[in-house]
Amino acid sequence: MNTKSNSPGQRKLQSSMERLQMQQPNINRRAAGSNWQMATGSENQSAADVGNADENVALTKSARNRLKRKAQHNRYLAMDCEMVGVGHNGQDAMLARVSIVNKVGEVMLDKHVKPRQPVTDYRTSVSGIRPQDIENGEDFKVVQEEVVKMLQGKILVGHALRNDLAVLGIKHPMVHIRDTSRYKPLCKVVSNGHTPSLKRLTMAVLGQEIQTGEHNSVEDARAAMSIYNRIADDWEKYIEKRQKQK
Repeated sequence: MNTKSNSPGQRKLQSSMERLQMQQPNINRRAAGSNWQMATGSENQSAADVGNADENVALTKSARNRLKRKAQHNRYLAMDCEMVGVGHNGQDAMLARVSIVNKVGEVMLDKHVKPRQPVTDYRTSVSGIRPQDIENGEDFKVVQEEVVKMLQGKILVGHALRNDLAVLGIKHPMVHIRDTSRYKPLCKVVSNGHTPSLKRLTMAVLGQEIQTGEHNSVEDARAAMSIYNRIADDWEKYIEKRQKQK
């Protein structure tokens, strides 16, 4: 018996059994219950946590400035709407398209809107809208809610924004509006105090020509934002000065 128990094969088997018994508590998942994950994977999990932490720190450092710039760009939004005529002779306006761009002209939203009333005048020569553009457009309420959500807490730039907001059926705080048709110092220089067109403003401030044919709400929104960007410092100082005088 002693000779067998001390044979090389027996000693190898005994050694293997001892290693198995040492590992056994970690193998029985059902018996270990909630502690099984900790028992079997604590070392691997700790290593993964350290790796993820290092990766997050690295991402934060490399992306911080980019995220900051993106947030700043999206704090300022320019909006323009295209409208079609409804009612007698198309005299009443109905929303057909709404476009929103950020401070650097990136399109944040550009949607055609399904008509809620029969269209009596597509105003295509100005609006650029054709029947097929809005037949499969999105529901007005859905677009309206999306616009409201996007504009919340943002500085809204545009030209004659009162008309755009009215056709959307929404409001925006006056303190957060930058309307190129209502900035008095600019109107005084460009059109002797009268309300200038966006086309005229764009040529005077930017030296660019727009609206050479049918209007495009993305192009118009970008033009309004570019005008604001060009004179933003003076515009904000003007607003600050007026607020102090109240």
